Amino acid sequence: MERRQELEIKRLKLAELRRAREERKLQLLATQQQESNNAAAAGSTIARRQIDDLVTALLVERPSTPTTTVDGSSDTGSERDATSSTAVMSPPPYNSSSSAIPGLPLGGRIIPEFRSVEAVVFDIPPKERVVYNKEVQTVQGSFEPQGPTADELREQIKEEFAKEEALRLELLEAERLEAEAVIPQEVPELTDEERKAILHSTDFVEFLDHSSKILERAMSERYDFMKDYTLGLDDTTEAVHGNRMRLVCSFHDERWSKNRSVTDVGWSTKHPELIVSSYNKNPLAVNEPDGIVCIWNIHLADRPEFVFHSQSDVLTVRFSEFHPNLVIGGTYSGQILLWDTRAKSLPVLKTHLSVGGHTHPVYALDMVGTQNAHNLISVSTDGTMCSWQLDMLAQPQETLSLDYPAHPVTDEVAVTTMGFPDGETNSFWVGTEEGSVYQANRYARAGSQAGINTAYSYKGHFAPITGLHFHPLFGPMDFSDLYLTCSVDWTVKLWRKRTHPKPATPDNAVVLPLYSFETADDYVYDVKWSPSHPAIFGTVEGSGKFDVWNLNMDTEVPVMSTIVGAGKALNKLSWSKDGRHAAIGSSDGHVYVYDIGEMATPRAEDWNILQRTVNEMISTQAHGNSLGNDY
Repeated sequence: MERRQELEIKRLKLAELRRAREERKLQLLATQQQESNNAAAAGSTIARRQIDDLVTALLVERPSTPTTTVDGSSDTGSERDATSSTAVMSPPPYNSSSSAIPGLPLGGRIIPEFRSVEAVVFDIPPKERVVYNKEVQTVQGSFEPQGPTADELREQIKEEFAKEEALRLELLEAERLEAEAVIPQEVPELTDEERKAILHSTDFVEFLDHSSKILERAMSERYDFMKDYTLGLDDTTEAVHGNRMRLVCSFHDERWSKNRSVTDVGWSTKHPELIVSSYNKNPLAVNEPDGIVCIWNIHLADRPEFVFHSQSDVLTVRFSEFHPNLVIGGTYSGQILLWDTRAKSLPVLKTHLSVGGHTHPVYALDMVGTQNAHNLISVSTDGTMCSWQLDMLAQPQETLSLDYPAHPVTDEVAVTTMGFPDGETNSFWVGTEEGSVYQANRYARAGSQAGINTAYSYKGHFAPITGLHFHPLFGPMDFSDLYLTCSVDWTVKLWRKRTHPKPATPDNAVVLPLYSFETADDYVYDVKWSPSHPAIFGTVEGSGKFDVWNLNMDTEVPVMSTIVGAGKALNKLSWSKDGRHAAIGSSDGHVYVYDIGEMATPRAEDWNILQRTVNEMISTQAHGNSLGNDY
């Protein structure tokens, strides 16, 4: 403690010396400025005095040699040149009577007598030159400096600088000695209760969680800092070429993902590195929440960024397209839950279990509309469709019962999946447990009524439909009338929607698929179009196989195929916004991310090629229908 006080005193003294030196410098500058002004004034005064002295010297009479005049008087003249001689005459006073002066000639004229006069040369010494010196004052007391001179100030600054340097060196040495001889301080010993209180405090837990995530993100960067740029590319490059796919990362958490199955996956539209996944209950952990939603970060593979809880199994989940902080989930109990990444793990809003909403499992959610006017559409297995406002989940904005009276067994439609074409807010298609697809309308319009359109039924599957997805609207051609379905019957179907309702007749009541893909080895649980390439779509199967199809290259077999993870059943598939990465959910609780490489980038002619392929499928279907009618 005493050493620190001494160091503090020395630091204060050093600061005082520096302040005094700065004051001396300012005083020196002021003195030099004053002396410069005095010198200019003194120089002007001296010049003026020299001029006055010179004029006075020229005007003052100087003694000269007497010169004799003709009348015998002496005259003192001015200075004369050494080579000149002259006669000096002093005329007498004029008198008009010439007879008064005897001996004058007639007329009174005086004839001068010329004499020789010797010229005297005077040697005038030169004027002494006066040079001003700032150490000699030329004016009596007018420019007397006040205080020390500039030289004295310079000497004082040098002395103070020397003292300051000596004190600075002394202070550095004292600090070095203090650093070498660290005095151990006694750390108070915490009791077990105090340590537990700190470790379990909210502030400490939040700080540790936030800071550790930042460190893990930085450490998970896959940048090779030992890379030699003088070498060419080799087979170890990360680029994916040709018909190959690469596993980017996988997500699994021992606490939250263990003994659970992934029920849905989705990408964030705002942050391309974030993936959301939903899970059902863990039968071995009765104290854990039944449903879990995790948000994963590609740069943080060991644990989720956020974990949300639910009192029921979460069957479907998605990021809100217009609110990047909101996550929406549908549960087995029929509730719609809303979580916020800025809040805690519990939902911030949820629907009520009442007859006005859903009371059966919700397997399908979709958002329609624009930024300023959008709705959340949900469908449950009892055939109930509800429209919600995200800030008002207490009751739905509208409710619609999906019934099909023409069904031979029951008019109730058990919906398992749903899809809206891009840009459509009224018409939607639903897949059912019986294997049929129906078109429905939210509102009654000219020529159509609200609910299921009974004019058409899309039949081609023989088991429950597990996935339905419409072709995204992008590129120079519109293929949004095409959609894919997958089913437990091990097939994937390509359909073309009917746009004009017609009366139900035996000829047009049933719509058949354009094409059927039948290479699966197990149940096909999900199918999704690529958001970047018009002819690419992906499928996941119960055998653990992930297939990528390109209709422009081959319609019989997939162009890429791989067994994901340990070969467990794959439940869900979702493409990233750029179409390059695919997130896959597995029945063992893992989420895998695959990169399909350059194939995700389309060429200019891919749209035309797909158009020809679809036209061929339509022609083949029409030909097959005509043959069937003939038989």
